[in-house]
Amino acid sequence: MTAVDPSGEMVTGSDLKGILLPDLLRAWRAEAGSRSGRGKPLSQKEIARRAGVSERWYRNLEGGQPVSLAGDVLERLGSALTLGPDERMVLYTRAYGGATPPEPNIEGSDADALRALAHLVEAAEKFPHYLIDHTWDVIAHNPAMAAWFPWVREPSANLLRWALTSPEARTQLVDWRRNAEVYLGQLRFALAGRPKDAALRGLLDELLAVPECLEIWDEGPRVVAHQQRHRFRLELPRIRPEPFAVTSQVLLPAYLPGIRYVVLVPSEDGADDATEEFKGVPST
Repeated sequence: MTAVDPSGEMVTGSDLKGILLPDLLRAWRAEAGSRSGRGKPLSQKEIARRAGVSERWYRNLEGGQPVSLAGDVLERLGSALTLGPDERMVLYTRAYGGATPPEPNIEGSDADALRALAHLVEAAEKFPHYLIDHTWDVIAHNPAMAAWFPWVREPSANLLRWALTSPEARTQLVDWRRNAEVYLGQLRFALAGRPKDAALRGLLDELLAVPECLEIWDEGPRVVAHQQRHRFRLELPRIRPEPFAVTSQVLLPAYLPGIRYVVLVPSEDGADDATEEFKGVPST
């Protein structure tokens, strides 16, 4: 498959299905129709009317043709399609050509900042702390993270690869499918901003070789910007006898684009009891 993104770039490969702006707009129209209870996509004419643009303008945008774009028009278009904040971020990114900040220069000026951040992660105690790059490769982790998830010690440990392809993740992540939807939504968001990133596209190919992941990917254009305050349940008998809930807190370090600092903490319900129970988590 070969397509022209509104930025004018030629993009090839079936792995980008649902990432190009025309694909997303069509899927968002369908979801807007479903949310309105109509059982079918909203028409291009209705979206154009809601957004205050001509039907021809919207048809050209959805068809991948060059059109004039302005922030207020995109804001109205987001409202017309009833998009959430993550979807709106993707709309702006793709409409303006997928411009993204540069990757951190781990060989140069950013190296010291990254090493200092890794030291902070490794020195943390009690609950899991970890550092990942824009492809979900684990850069650093603390002893608690290794105690909860020993796979992080493996060379080239990758969070998405473990969560979506390893058999143990199916049992350790309670409600695996719901978690898979979130992770694939994050990957779609990342690819929307970096459609030519070879590492991300290779990771997508690997994940979509898993039938359940391919099914989820094809279900709709869900995008998730970050996993901030994502609440999920874990089954880790070595750490706690019964399943327990945690919430992920995601921090984005200044001047290190693409790097994410994540902390897993017991969910707020019963947090005091949970904090007490997790004392003494082994460090190895």
